[in-house]
Amino acid sequence: MGAVSSPPPLLSPVQQAQHLFTGHHAWLLGRLQARLRNPADAQDVAAETFLRVCGAREPVAIASPRAFLTTIAKRLLVSLWRRRELEQAYLDALARQPEDCAPSPEDRAVLLETLAHIAHALDGLPLKARQTFVLSQIDGLGYQAIADELGISHSTVRRHMAEGFRRTALALARQDAGIGLPRA
Repeated sequence: MGAVSSPPPLLSPVQQAQHLFTGHHAWLLGRLQARLRNPADAQDVAAETFLRVCGAREPVAIASPRAFLTTIAKRLLVSLWRRRELEQAYLDALARQPEDCAPSPEDRAVLLETLAHIAHALDGLPLKARQTFVLSQIDGLGYQAIADELGISHSTVRRHMAEGFRRTALALARQDAGIGLPRA
């Protein structure tokens, strides 16, 4: 099957997504199913990919639609895998706790939702900033140790931490207000 032409750049983001969906959804879904080996996950990532196109603030000229969709889908896969790793680490930590200390199923659901909000907030940080925040909050390193390990200045560590805390606070405030994770 030949490549489908890209939509004209003057279409709205929703029209652009419709055009891309019509021409490339089956192809993208097939690639995702081959990679994930889970039809439900593949359908979720494919749907989210097109939602991201719909959520664009302005239409963009797309020279290579399949490369464009692949880039979006890969970013979504990385986020999905990060969230699953974080969730698995939490579940592993819970499994090591004595049974009488384990949270109720309701508390566990709230904690997993909170982790998802925090993970989403941190996904938006540049790599060094994300590494800084994780080294501090997960690994327990001090700011100077982080600066030495990442080869950045102490003041850069402080700036990255401030942004990480700001994003985390906003994510938790969104959760407390009952606002779900952003789609785009």
